[in-house]
Amino acid sequence: MKTAMQVELGRRLLSALDEQRTSLRETVYGNPLSDYISPEQAELERQKLFQDYPLVMGLSGDLPQAGDFITNDLAGAPILLVRADDGQVNAFLNVCRHRGTRVAEGCGSGRKTFVCPYHGWSYGRDGRLLGITDNRAFGEIDRNSHGLRRLPIKESHGFIWARPAPGEQAFDPDQLLGGLAAELAEFGLDRYAHFETRVLRKRMNWKLVVDTFLEAYHVPILHRNTIAPLINGKVALFDPHKNGNLRMVVSRTTIDELRNLPEERWQLLKHLAIIYVLFPNVVLVWQGDHIETWRVYPAGNGTDECAMHVSLYTPEPTVSEKARAHWDRNMDILLRTVEREDFPLAEAMQRGFRSGAQDHILFGRNEPALAHYHSAVRATLGLPA
Repeated sequence: MKTAMQVELGRRLLSALDEQRTSLRETVYGNPLSDYISPEQAELERQKLFQDYPLVMGLSGDLPQAGDFITNDLAGAPILLVRADDGQVNAFLNVCRHRGTRVAEGCGSGRKTFVCPYHGWSYGRDGRLLGITDNRAFGEIDRNSHGLRRLPIKESHGFIWARPAPGEQAFDPDQLLGGLAAELAEFGLDRYAHFETRVLRKRMNWKLVVDTFLEAYHVPILHRNTIAPLINGKVALFDPHKNGNLRMVVSRTTIDELRNLPEERWQLLKHLAIIYVLFPNVVLVWQGDHIETWRVYPAGNGTDECAMHVSLYTPEPTVSEKARAHWDRNMDILLRTVEREDFPLAEAMQRGFRSGAQDHILFGRNEPALAHYHSAVRATLGLPA
């Protein structure tokens, strides 16, 4: 983030802290419970947000070398991403063209070919069909038209984007980011190394995971014994961006150290937690010296289940045991609060949504990021405001 932007945010935060003033919207927002429990809306979301919409599949650091690959089943379609010999990332449906078996599992490195475990058909890093077991007995086919089915993909600003539905329709990541592209590029995310990814599954609607990060109003209450002493929870800066994207900034209590320094010496980022939503399903959090991402998806056939990839990325690869222990602690901290405090509460909320107590929930004037995000979801789905 450029120095000028850091100084601007620092001024805004210190002024807001002095006045105990947070970002406000004009009115309270009533959000319908159908956003969380309607099967019809859930089906719309799966089609428009998780099939037709380009999604962030990870950061460049997930695939640093040729032959590195990851799979993703949470978006609905089985997806395989692999770094090719020319340095480009390819995305395919993880489906053998013979009988539909998966050709890769999990993640790995240095893979030159992907071999179907059923009959041994093999594919290259570029998706080409390379080998057919006992080809003469099987019979002749056109290999050029039986490679792995390619998906639209782009790598930009350290992000890897893919559209889960096959087709030739191109997309522009800068346009998808709605004005945040240049700001995110300044973090140099393409240089960050992947440390760890965990998969979590919860009994709640996927949007409740995103909601968890979009207001600091709850921090002094729910997290009073954990992170509240470290975060100025009563003050948050919110900046909306196009296409449902947004930035929300909260400060650590250490920000008071800046008051005695001239602005040209400010190193603001270590005093902040910066939360970005990359529409529709990614929360990216800058945590002072590392990045965490939450890529969230609906799970199951209904509305009340979700799954997520939770990833931690570090400024440089982890090579020493001391560094590994440090980042292990950060990963533990990353998960501990939400697993013990936020998510149990959200799962109970999901059950409460079906009690008949209400037909909508409220986002206060001091929770503008929630209103911005859910308005964008409804607009993208073609639902009334």
